[in-house]
Amino acid sequence: MEELRRLIQEYIDNQQTIQSAIASNPVNRDKISKVKVRPVIIREQLSYQAESFIGTKAYHKNLVPAELPEYVERIMREEFKQLELDTENEKMTVLVSKKGKVTITRKKKQQAKKISAQEMSHNKQKQYVLPKDIPVPFLIDLGVQTTEGKIVNAKYDKFRQINRYLEFVRDILPSLPKDRTLTIIDFGYGKSYLTFALYYYLKVMNKYDIRVIGLDLKEDVIEKCNALSRKYGYDGLSFHVGDISTYDGVDEVDMVVTLHACDTATDYALEKAVRWNAKVILSVPCCQHEINKQIACKELEPILKYGLIKEKMSALITDAIRANLLEEQGYETQILEFIDMEHTPKNILIRAVKKEGMRYQNKKQTSLNQLEEFPHISPTLDKLLHL
Repeated sequence: MEELRRLIQEYIDNQQTIQSAIASNPVNRDKISKVKVRPVIIREQLSYQAESFIGTKAYHKNLVPAELPEYVERIMREEFKQLELDTENEKMTVLVSKKGKVTITRKKKQQAKKISAQEMSHNKQKQYVLPKDIPVPFLIDLGVQTTEGKIVNAKYDKFRQINRYLEFVRDILPSLPKDRTLTIIDFGYGKSYLTFALYYYLKVMNKYDIRVIGLDLKEDVIEKCNALSRKYGYDGLSFHVGDISTYDGVDEVDMVVTLHACDTATDYALEKAVRWNAKVILSVPCCQHEINKQIACKELEPILKYGLIKEKMSALITDAIRANLLEEQGYETQILEFIDMEHTPKNILIRAVKKEGMRYQNKKQTSLNQLEEFPHISPTLDKLLHL
């Protein structure tokens, strides 16, 4: 391994950036499966980041150039049997036999390829759904952007949260037709920033012909949101006082969004979305108290006696049952993590996309019934869908 260490030191002394190094074929797969090394710029100085993969987890270690030769020599001596290393001008392969014999092959590249400073940036520029430098009216009013379109440093978290929400929306665009006006119901939108983001993304950025109807029970919120909609010139966005469970202003809906509808209000919103035959449902449940009050199971008493554990378990069971019931109704359903607008812990987002002809088999419905019977629970959504 001395020769390997010497060659890497030679690259560094000659200011040849090591563009990548991948150590593989581990001696013991249970300990570490692979190591990837790449150059990074940290505080305007060249460093190397070593990413080690152990099981399903990745661990990172930053090295100054002077530490790299010894680090690579050590992992190849102790952990791996193969190394692929690239520099600007050369490609190196290192193989270690079962008896410990080291074979190093070096090959000149036909054309030198430099790596840019941007590619080496420790914090690579993330491509957000909303452009960072284009002024967006609701983002300016929110204080996230300046009037020139620059993101305010103190508001980057909010900017990322809005973009995370729009990433969920972007994924379902293929399920939305573009040859007619789409109707979208947004229930319980609170401060409405995500509703405005949804409208801006679909209408302004992607040119969908849409009508977005916001429903909330607070009249002061309705007045404020309608005023903002008029201010921005969003003709297809209107807000109304109403409850989604009793709203009858439309016959069919293409997309239903329900963010933080409290407890069984989420169930009524999901049931209404199913009745409308909505093609897409995005739901962030909140305050799942119903199952927490019902759950009673002798076998689970050692767990349920802890209030916090009981609360979390009840919430997870509630949303898992909701997802299964939506699948039964012909929706391809995912449960995803979503960070809400108030910097609270991660929440669950249920994303369901209608798939024609997709129905549960009877045995799957039987399994769901058994799940409800075991802890003696009776979820509202199940009752609503099977009236």
